[in-house]
Amino acid sequence: MPLADKIRPKSIGDVIGQNHIVGEGKIINKVLETGNIPNMIFYGPPGVGKTTVANIIADKTNKTLYKLNATTASVKDIKEIIAGLDTLLTKDGVLLYLDEIQNFNKKQQQSLLEFTENGKITLIASTTENPYHYVYKAILSRSTVFEFYKVSSEEILRGLNRIGSDLKEDYKPVEFSIEAEVLEKISKLSDGDVRYSINLLELVINLTKHDKDGNINIKLEGLEEILNSKKMSFDMFGDEYYNILSAFQKSIRGSDANAAIHYLARLVKAGDLISICRRLLVIASEDIGLAYPSAISIVKSCTDAAKELGFPEARIPLAQATILLATSPKSNSAYTALDAALHQIDIAEIGDIPKHLKDGHYGGAKKLGNGNEYKYPHAYPNNYIDQQYLPDEIEGSIYYDYGNNKFEQASKEYMKKIKLSEN
Repeated sequence: MPLADKIRPKSIGDVIGQNHIVGEGKIINKVLETGNIPNMIFYGPPGVGKTTVANIIADKTNKTLYKLNATTASVKDIKEIIAGLDTLLTKDGVLLYLDEIQNFNKKQQQSLLEFTENGKITLIASTTENPYHYVYKAILSRSTVFEFYKVSSEEILRGLNRIGSDLKEDYKPVEFSIEAEVLEKISKLSDGDVRYSINLLELVINLTKHDKDGNINIKLEGLEEILNSKKMSFDMFGDEYYNILSAFQKSIRGSDANAAIHYLARLVKAGDLISICRRLLVIASEDIGLAYPSAISIVKSCTDAAKELGFPEARIPLAQATILLATSPKSNSAYTALDAALHQIDIAEIGDIPKHLKDGHYGGAKKLGNGNEYKYPHAYPNNYIDQQYLPDEIEGSIYYDYGNNKFEQASKEYMKKIKLSEN
């Protein structure tokens, strides 16, 4: 049996981490005390205790327990469970633990709805994906969502120390020891994943040879021999993918170059060159914009260079672009101006284009009045002449507000100057 399964906690007090829901007086503890088990959805990254907590809850109820994994289960499996309802075997009801519920389509999830609604099936579902994106809304509305977090390295270390003590007893009369540095390093390498830390510990133990006296001594050099690189949690189609990209952009927007480089390092570690380049380009316009209009040209050159170079060298121009954007002046005035115009189109009567702006380059256009009264700005001083450009219904609408930065304030003064000179 894998070590992670062998030492899986049997009581809620032995769960590593998740104190916000399993700690003393917290909601999972209260659920266990009352015995009233609601439909629940456990949401969080892999290896943080979702299955463990579900098993503990199941053991505390008299309901008949069924376990399904949505990656391999089908509607047929659900129908077999439903067929057994109201029999002697299930007289107290059924508790169904459904792992990876995001892999069930809408029809499969709907097949559970009637029975979770009438209480004949109590559902505990787990998912590594955001349930508000992947779980059928009718099931969500009948369930309580609990979010599980990555476990801190300190909590993982405490758990590993406890496991190490238990293993000493298991190996008797053989002397079994683990250097403190081994557990400390594993806890830091695990990226919040308890199961990964236990699996890594098991691997080190299995690859450690008995010494000449028959004892097992787990040393740091043994761990370093099998360790290639830190585990990085990164799912190209999951929440972690979007969370890292979001943190990357928000750090640049917030002018924190160090945080931006940290999240860039995560993306580089995952080898996600295309997403990095796309995000840098959009940041150049969305967050820096007119405060430093040349930024997008520099970033385009950096991202082109990164694509040409490929990893590992691509990280160098990517770092240049990231720090440039993080330390540049910020303005979202162009982006918000367009959004304001788009919003007005959605909610208002915008009217027809003024006739003098319409295309006059075809036979009969003049007869329709198209382009007849258009004033060509280049024929006037400062290449400017006051005339109406917006439709009558929205004349006077203002979308663009000059940003408080050197470039846009200079543009503002220039516009004031040419309008005054025209008058």
